[in-house]
Amino acid sequence: MTWPLASLLLVGAVLAVGFAWYERSRPLARVVALGAAMAALAALGRIAFAPLPNVKPTTDIVLISGAVAALASNVFFGQGPWTPFQMLAWGAVGVGGGLLGRLAGARLGRLSLATAGAVAGFGFGAIMNLSTLLTYTDASSGSFAGITAAAFPFDVAHATGNVLFALAFGPAILRMLRRFRARFEVTWRPVAAGTTLALALALLALAAGPALAASPTGYLARAQNADGGWGAAPGQGSSQLFTGWAGLGLAAAGRNPLDVRRGGHSAIDYVRAHAGQLNDTGELERTIVLLGAAGVSPRRFAGRDLVAQLRRRERSDGSFAGGVVLSAFAELAYHAGGMSASASAVRRTRTWVGSQQNRDGGFNTFGRGGQSGVDDTAVAIEGLVAAGARSSRTVTRAVAFLRREQNADGGFPLTPGDGSNAQSTAYAVQALVAAGRNPDTVRRSGSRSPLGFLRSLIAPDGSVRYSRTSGQTPVWVTGQALAALQRRPLPIAAVPRAGRRASATAAAAAAAAKSARRSSGAASTSSEPVSLAVLALAHESGRVMAVLMTALT
Repeated sequence: MTWPLASLLLVGAVLAVGFAWYERSRPLARVVALGAAMAALAALGRIAFAPLPNVKPTTDIVLISGAVAALASNVFFGQGPWTPFQMLAWGAVGVGGGLLGRLAGARLGRLSLATAGAVAGFGFGAIMNLSTLLTYTDASSGSFAGITAAAFPFDVAHATGNVLFALAFGPAILRMLRRFRARFEVTWRPVAAGTTLALALALLALAAGPALAASPTGYLARAQNADGGWGAAPGQGSSQLFTGWAGLGLAAAGRNPLDVRRGGHSAIDYVRAHAGQLNDTGELERTIVLLGAAGVSPRRFAGRDLVAQLRRRERSDGSFAGGVVLSAFAELAYHAGGMSASASAVRRTRTWVGSQQNRDGGFNTFGRGGQSGVDDTAVAIEGLVAAGARSSRTVTRAVAFLRREQNADGGFPLTPGDGSNAQSTAYAVQALVAAGRNPDTVRRSGSRSPLGFLRSLIAPDGSVRYSRTSGQTPVWVTGQALAALQRRPLPIAAVPRAGRRASATAAAAAAAAKSARRSSGAASTSSEPVSLAVLALAHESGRVMAVLMTALT
């Protein structure tokens, strides 16, 4: 192997390791944008000063920002075996600039930058002299001395140019970078107890006003169509998919889908009217879970036994269409349909789902061997728990996988390495709760909790955004997020009807009032309505305060 080829391979390997580290560090988009802007500025500066040999502002900019510009600017100057060495040299200058900034901090001034620029100029020249030695000579020490002597005037010009550019523009670039950092840097500090109490009281005062309507629950209620169903967004046509998830979200918030009505029709009325569309396995499973939350028997619904129809789709190995997610949702549907965890169909499906776990503890929707995903793993956990495997090693390993995949913002991605989104985070929260873990304690390196991430995505109208940059299918996203915010995993037990809840609350209040009269020896009953009103108000105020305290923690 020749010296030029060996040197190029070595430099290329170093650059590859550097790029791999940079990619795995998951830099924020705004940081990547800044690096790209600084690299473009450095490349343009190099091109603009092309008539002056070795007098370029590129090294100064790289020193200050750490950006890489050799590859871009060489589109103008020409690529060659020197390009990797230029990238390596300017990369070293960038690292040196970072160390200089860390050591000097706010004391980094015009003269310090000029001195560092001079050193960087000569250091850059030394690396490029070495590249010339390795690429074009026999690599003897005598040759290196000759190359260094011949290049000395150019190195002096480079260093001198760096000094002049640092004196002229260095402080301005530093101020720009400091403004960038100040704009995007957030420091979290604990709130004083008095401030927290004042905020809680202010929110309590607003609880009876329009603020309540701007909640995920209020948003879903307002988005309901006159046929009782929901579309992807308010005003869009209803479908089984969005109606099912909206109904489940409302059920998790304590509102029976039979009681949420628009135009005299409920979610269950819409599903019943369109029962003929329930031919897909996933549609069957979700509908059975929804009916279970409404307290409606899926075995006698619109003239069909949905549970029996689902069972006929189970394969001999216990899977449904060979898919992990469909099989896990079948376990949820079996539970909602009243099947015991000891039933043979439930045990077969539970065994098959557990056998598809990957070595990292996660699951892939197409089975063992595919890349593990957060959604697939979370649904598998919920299904296994519903099938009676909550304390199994499979669930423990799956939970560990979820915890490892939490992002620094507290949310969860669809697949490892992606940005956080509300639906994946909601799935993860429900899985954690189903497995008996407290989602408030799941924090990566001091991040907020996944519930805190979800709350940060609530828009002014009460809907939950899919992510920081996307508000797609808000009804679906809000329904899923609402269930997670209520800490309710699937399947959701039957929710009492509104009239029954009111009767139970009144009965409890009456019993409490009667007990209070007996203990005080009161003989008159003329104050009973007032007592009931006070007790009911105290009950609601306590509930609202509990919700507020939960939101503030």
